[in-house]
Amino acid sequence: MARGFESKSVQDQWQEAEAARDARKRRRKSDEEVQLEKKQESLQLSRTRILNEIQAATNEPRKAQLKAALEHLDAELAKL
Repeated sequence: MARGFESKSVQDQWQEAEAARDARKRRRKSDEEVQLEKKQESLQLSRTRILNEIQAATNEPRKAQLKAALEHLDAELAKL
């Protein structure tokens, strides 16, 4: 076995052990916190999509709909 390969294997094992130790130290999130984060991420993704659609839209009534949707998403995000 090549010497460099063996060194990399040991280094990988050391990093994995350190990562596992760090993971145990971190506080586990409650189900409510996880759900809140998922909802916030979903709203942020929707907001990004709406912004992209507004930029691409050429029909004024459609732009108005998209702007209303954007305002709604912003209100939902503000609640969080």
